[in-house]
Amino acid sequence: MNDFVKLPIVGALLAITLIFALSGCGYIDRNGNQDDVADFATLFEVHDILRTEHFNRSNLDTQTLSQGAIRGLIEALDDPHAAYIPPELFSVETDRFKGSFQGIGAEVSMKDGQLVITAPIPDNPAEKAGIRKGDIILEVDGQSTKGLGVYEAVAMIRGPKGTPVDLLVLHRNATTPVVITVVRDVIKQPSLNIRILTGGIAHLELTSFSETTNAELISALETVHKFQSRGLIIDVRQNVGGLVSATVDVTSQFLDSGLVFYQIDGSGRRTNYRVREGGLALDIPIVLLMDEFSASGSEILAGALRDHDRATLVGSKTFGKGSVNVQHALSDGSGMYYTIARWYTPSGDVIEGHGLLPDIEVLEDPEGAEDFQLDKAIEILTYGDLQGG
Repeated sequence: MNDFVKLPIVGALLAITLIFALSGCGYIDRNGNQDDVADFATLFEVHDILRTEHFNRSNLDTQTLSQGAIRGLIEALDDPHAAYIPPELFSVETDRFKGSFQGIGAEVSMKDGQLVITAPIPDNPAEKAGIRKGDIILEVDGQSTKGLGVYEAVAMIRGPKGTPVDLLVLHRNATTPVVITVVRDVIKQPSLNIRILTGGIAHLELTSFSETTNAELISALETVHKFQSRGLIIDVRQNVGGLVSATVDVTSQFLDSGLVFYQIDGSGRRTNYRVREGGLALDIPIVLLMDEFSASGSEILAGALRDHDRATLVGSKTFGKGSVNVQHALSDGSGMYYTIARWYTPSGDVIEGHGLLPDIEVLEDPEGAEDFQLDKAIEILTYGDLQGG
């Protein structure tokens, strides 16, 4: 569900130091920042006491203590997107947006301390086994997900093709959880699907923003032009985001100039992300469908199309995940994930923690039998006052 910026490996992780190195009896901040050294001295004091005096000191594992200290540092940031990525997951996580991986085929996120399914990937094991959007995963193979970071939970769920995993699942509006067994497979994740509806309206489902999305979109837009579609529905419901570069490429297909979005980092520096020339769908009327699980790149796309008067937004308020999250490799094969900047729509609306409101609110059918949001989009493009044309 996120946007990665790879940074080079910096320094070395020694025991529980994370960003500090031990030197003699003191501690050296690798940034030369001596004001904070005294605060971290207590950390090493605790470590030394435990290693010499704890009842179970002979069985204390330095790596376990190290990882616990790292998690404590990251949790203290009050950054909802920060996480420690253990070595066994880090190499897998770097491949998330390359188009395929092995697992159950579902996007997850942490919401109010619970592991929530934001989007089962269509035609993959999770969906086929009965996993639904909004499900809460309480246990994985009998182990509770309470207190785990999202990456640790994902590491438990993923596994080799052909192996089963038992998930204790609480469905939406249910009171009793059920166990669902999912057999893992190679997850192929095409990032979009295009179909032409009755009346000549094109329905473009964007499921993610990956390395292949823009190329797939160019092909899809050729189909839209071939059928001379009168309008386009861009559907980012359950799309939790992806790569920033792919998001800018996709958004640029619908805009002729201006900002896609901008970001401001912790030093107050602003970086503008501008429309790239050569868009293929600059005039076609657009309705964008969104929901509570439309996040990150989906919110950038929605905000840009709204602010440039290129689309009418239909559905429900988006997730509110609008930040730059760095995946940083550490020297032991693990990694860390944290926020370095926040995103703003071209008109200056902050995305993080707020989300975007639709122009026209249409709630989903609680029974799932009808698609009221899609019906409204078709109605707008057929009879309404259209944007962009």
